Amino acid sequence: MLKKGLSPNKFMAWTGLIFLKALGWRVEGEIPDIKKYVMIAAPHTSNWDFPITLAVTFALKIKIYWMGKAVMFRWPFGALLRWLGGIPIDRRGTHNVVEQSIQAFKDRDNLIMVIPPEGTRKKVGYWKTGFYHIANGANIPIVLGYLDYRRKAGGIGPTIYPTGCIEEDMKEIKTFYATITGKRQDLFGNATLKS
Repeated sequence: MLKKGLSPNKFMAWTGLIFLKALGWRVEGEIPDIKKYVMIAAPHTSNWDFPITLAVTFALKIKIYWMGKAVMFRWPFGALLRWLGGIPIDRRGTHNVVEQSIQAFKDRDNLIMVIPPEGTRKKVGYWKTGFYHIANGANIPIVLGYLDYRRKAGGIGPTIYPTGCIEEDMKEIKTFYATITGKRQDLFGNATLKS
């Protein structure tokens, strides 16, 4: 499932910081001292989210893996996207992505998987819960990553340890994201859950 990808170095960190500075953005928060976790990427309302998120992870020197629809990985960009940590996902049916992701965490000593709970840039009525089930099933924490377009700040928020009670844990997660503004805020509803 996971191929060897990019490990950000000093040059990549510098490149990420220059890119963010050119856009007027800053990086906030600290990388948790945890080897494996799911990182939420929210809000996800614009094509700009992807390059800005990559720049933030470069600046923080975080090696991430992320999931994207399979059509993105066609020629000529497929190899580059995989090198950047991309994992193609076929959305046409169920492919045990949660189970495969749990196993990937169990098979590795270090793994950070970035997942946008909205699953799309379009407005949704609910957050998909795969990120939660992956973290809970792999017995790892959820780190709250964000891009706040109002403040032009991106980074790392709190760490949540799943209790198995998704409704209670999501109250804490949603409280954090209630103050975060997406590029197209009308598309970010901090929505309800759907299993």
